[in-house]
Amino acid sequence: MTSSPMRHAWLPVTMALVLWCLPEASGLTITSSYSPRNKERPRRRSTDYIILHTTEGPKEGSLRKVQRNGEAHYLLDQSGHAYRVVHRSLVAYHAGRSMWDGHTNLDTRSLGIEVVGYHNRDLTSAQYAALRELLDELQRIYKVPDRQVLTHSMVAYGTPNRWHRKSHRGRKRCAMGFATHSTRRRLGLTDGPTRDPDVAARRLVVADPYLARVLYGSATEQNKAVSHFVSKDSNVIAAGRTAWDIARDRYKSPDTVYALPGGKTLRGNEVKDWKAMPAGTRVTLSADYVDNEQEPIKTLGAGRSAHDIAGDEARSKSTLYCLPDGTVKRGNQMSDAAFRTLPPTTRVLLGYVEGGRISAKRSAFDVCGPRWDDPATLYRLPDGTLTFGTRINENKIPAGTQVFFQN
Repeated sequence: MTSSPMRHAWLPVTMALVLWCLPEASGLTITSSYSPRNKERPRRRSTDYIILHTTEGPKEGSLRKVQRNGEAHYLLDQSGHAYRVVHRSLVAYHAGRSMWDGHTNLDTRSLGIEVVGYHNRDLTSAQYAALRELLDELQRIYKVPDRQVLTHSMVAYGTPNRWHRKSHRGRKRCAMGFATHSTRRRLGLTDGPTRDPDVAARRLVVADPYLARVLYGSATEQNKAVSHFVSKDSNVIAAGRTAWDIARDRYKSPDTVYALPGGKTLRGNEVKDWKAMPAGTRVTLSADYVDNEQEPIKTLGAGRSAHDIAGDEARSKSTLYCLPDGTVKRGNQMSDAAFRTLPPTTRVLLGYVEGGRISAKRSAFDVCGPRWDDPATLYRLPDGTLTFGTRINENKIPAGTQVFFQN
């Protein structure tokens, strides 16, 4: 298997050169600060969306993290200065587990802009001016309409957990302020989504009603919701504010620290009884957390059943059970008895399709096309190891490797 047919066969060379050489916004100050990952990223198949993010941290650490992992195409600091991180024609892994209008893994069809700041705070005047100009230029180049300039909070989604039994919208509040009518007007955006298409189609459910009001409410509803946002002690567990409300999918990460009122601290992977987590516990999230591999691999055991992990989607055809003996079963194929007898080391993949096995005559590209190296594509090697598409060596994938990609 060689890189050229996988990475470039679908993009004519002339079009690639045009996209690479087009000028960027002339009034912006832009510094090239490319990620070391830039050179290994494939070209995007299309550019249908622009997704806005907030760093939730200061410039220095945010730029370092985004650059190290190739997590955005641009980063815009508080002075309005922009940094190129991944070339705009390539894939940046910024959206993580994402869905919009039925399309998943939006990294392959979107540009990502990180804005230094916080989801519940306003931009600086310099940021407004620079972001408006950058959006105008990128929209012109890629023909992205205003209604398809989205926020990360609009497209991110979570799979079932102990608080939400279904796949749900509300995994992140990232950049939610960019959805308000007033902010979009200041950015030159005259149109925007008025509803969540995936919730409307019942692919997802709403897990954060407050966020939904901010994203899709009328101007009056948005202003009322934003004005009532309580940022003080928003990282402290209280009545009506759980560990998930604060940390979302990071609630059980070893990088998430819980400082209990009595002085004891626990990391997310050390918490045994989430119901016993006391009010007043302060939650600290790691600034270095990488969001593009949102724990799609879950493992049975330690008292966790398939229904504990997958919730109401345990019997879905897109929930796969990878048994220790190498067999794979879909949730809709299994009987009650089969669920009861699943081995404790069974891995559970939520929202996936089994593509098949790699052989001497069947490459990863043959199995799943250009998504072969997507961050969400999973490879199960013959020794049982599961690894992501971003980490696979395309020239050293052993025969018999199973490929799974997002549904």
